[in-house]
Amino acid sequence: MSIFSRIKDAIFGGSATAQEAPQAPSATAPPTPGSAAAPGASGTTASVPQGTAASSATSATPMAQVDVEAVLTDRAAKKGQKLDWRKSIVDLMKLLDLDSSLDARKELAKELNYTGDTSDSASMNVWLRKQVMSKLAASGGKVPDDLKD
Repeated sequence: MSIFSRIKDAIFGGSATAQEAPQAPSATAPPTPGSAAAPGASGTTASVPQGTAASSATSATPMAQVDVEAVLTDRAAKKGQKLDWRKSIVDLMKLLDLDSSLDARKELAKELNYTGDTSDSASMNVWLRKQVMSKLAASGGKVPDDLKD
């Protein structure tokens, strides 16, 4: 599993799992009505999942975004040590109980296609924090603009 995937899973946690369950049926919901036009077993299949998919898709829409800032703020409050996750990729990774070593950050930089010098860890770290927040937003997270910049 990629480091970014671990970051995302740690933040989205149960919310990501809860969202994935409704998304799976809603992803199958559009083909089901098309399949329902064909007689046979698909008509039976359409009647059971279609009702489930319709209610799940409806409930998944309002909950589409995870409030990343709220999740991280809550975790930080419970952590028991001061971690400046808003400004530091190292502290963000520590907050999520992930390896924050230079090697792990270099691996994350490679995953996220960092083109700068990985020997300049300060620049790389700033870039990583911004990229991680932007990618979390692109993955369905609600991330304030000041955390992406």
